[in-house]
Amino acid sequence: MDFNLTVEQQQIREEIKKVCKEFPDAYWREIDGKKAYPDAFVRKLSDLGWLAALIPEEFGGTGLGITEASIILEEINHSGGVATACHAQMYTMGTLLRHGNDEQKKRYLPKIATGELRLQAFGVTEPNAGSESTRIQTTATRKGDKYLINGQKIFISRVLQSDLMLLLARTTPYDELKDKTRGLSVFIVDLREAKAKLEVKPLDLMINHHTNALFFDGVEVPVENLIGEEGMGFRYIIDGWNAERILVAAEAIGDGRWFIERAAKYASERVVFGRPIGSNQGIQFPIAKAYANVEAADLVRYQAATKFDRKEKCGAEANMAKLLASEAAWEAANACLTTHGGYGFAVEYDVERKFRETRLLTVAPVSNNLVLAYLGQHVLGMPKSY
Repeated sequence: MDFNLTVEQQQIREEIKKVCKEFPDAYWREIDGKKAYPDAFVRKLSDLGWLAALIPEEFGGTGLGITEASIILEEINHSGGVATACHAQMYTMGTLLRHGNDEQKKRYLPKIATGELRLQAFGVTEPNAGSESTRIQTTATRKGDKYLINGQKIFISRVLQSDLMLLLARTTPYDELKDKTRGLSVFIVDLREAKAKLEVKPLDLMINHHTNALFFDGVEVPVENLIGEEGMGFRYIIDGWNAERILVAAEAIGDGRWFIERAAKYASERVVFGRPIGSNQGIQFPIAKAYANVEAADLVRYQAATKFDRKEKCGAEANMAKLLASEAAWEAANACLTTHGGYGFAVEYDVERKFRETRLLTVAPVSNNLVLAYLGQHVLGMPKSY
């Protein structure tokens, strides 16, 4: 395995740095304070083609791999930004790309590539299902040439900022299934047409991800918006999980590096009792340890991304990358906050904003406990723990 980035990959990193310099800390601080959507930032990256990294060239994208996509997201977070909306635009379309038919791809992917259409909403999680996705209760009942959607979803981000949403809904009752992973289907929901029968209730959370509870009351979805085969939706969804875990790991790596750099700089400049606080091992060692863990997690990220791009099995590596990177970033966040002391809680230093953001990555898009359960069962061969 080559641990060095290619010239092209280094250029991608440098180009993203340039873009991010146009959106400094003050921009993200204002966005966070107003709980606004980073529209200007998303539009800029869309116009430059970076959010179309994973879309093939035949559909107007740049046809890059998951490795390059992860570098883009890492550098956004490393620069002090929040890559969540970009992450969603990149990976959500993967289900359409891998399992949609030619007509669906031609209809949607070119416009997603240019940013004319936003597909940043993914409707999976429900109040009574949580991580047990096979238990979702939202139904899609076929009536002629349409499906009628009824039910609820929760923790669904960017619905009000998207034109399209991928939706996982039940097309066969749970009790009628022998294989409980069947009976769920994936649909492309045009949010512009669903407004009258779709209630979107924003949730007030500690993070600014424009997250909502959704209530479907007979939302109509044309039959041609069914992706793949009816009843196979759960398989289509989990097919994209490895990509998402790798991208989230990269975002966590970016956060970790931001925290470490800020902590090391502040520790070197802040003088207390006549000397920089970074000369105290109680300050210096936690930062150094966090640095080592971020760098180690980064190697697993690249291992997972390399295997993904080679179309090799990478479930273990993708899950480990997400686990290790999110925990390393959280360790770095705590070291950074402790280093800054009271100033770490001041909005103007941006530490508390990034602190809140990176904490999410230990529980979403999958809890680290479920990652450990996956490794214990599927990698180490131990009995199922849940």
